[in-house]
Parts: sequence; structure tokens; C-alpha cells
Amino acid sequence: MFRNFKIIYRRYAGLYFCICVDVNDNNLAYLEAIHNFVEVLNEYFHNVCELDLVFNFYKVYTVVDEMFLAGEIRETSQTKVLKQLLMLQSLE
Repeated sequence: MFRNFKIIYRRYAGLYFCICVDVNDNNLAYLEAIHNFVEVLNEYFHNVCELDLVFNFYKVYTVVDEMFLAGEIRETSQTKVLKQLLMLQSLE
């Protein structure tokens, strides 16, 4: 609990991924969203590590923007997210 929110987190190979959500939100849905987010990062960066997140933070924000909208889960399909990310990467 943090103020009127709860913090949901999951650890993957030394990296902690945290989400702050409303008290009434479903924990399992957000644990699954974290897992899905990590799988997309893993596919996008080819075995994601801390340095990928630090030096490519703008790409991580792009992944967040593709998967979440206004704090809610927007897209759950990894293939759709990765397709969109590759399209955006080709524009660079």
C-alpha cells in the first residue's frame, strides 16, 4: 500500500518492474501485464538487460505507450505491439 494505491511488482533476472494501481484493481491482471511487458522487451531487445533499459529508455517509453493508455492496459497482443514497434523503428 502506498497512499491510496497498491504497488504490484515482479522480479525478472535482477530487474524489478513495478506498477502502482488502484486498490480495487485486479492484482493478477497487472502481474500478467508486467509479464507481457517483459516478454515484449525481451523480444524487442533480444534478451533485455539493465543496460538496454538505461541507454534506450526512449524505446522503453515507446513500448509502454503501445501497451498502456492512461494507466490502463491497452494492448495485450505481443505480435501487434512488436509489429508497431518495428514499423516505428523503420521510420527512424
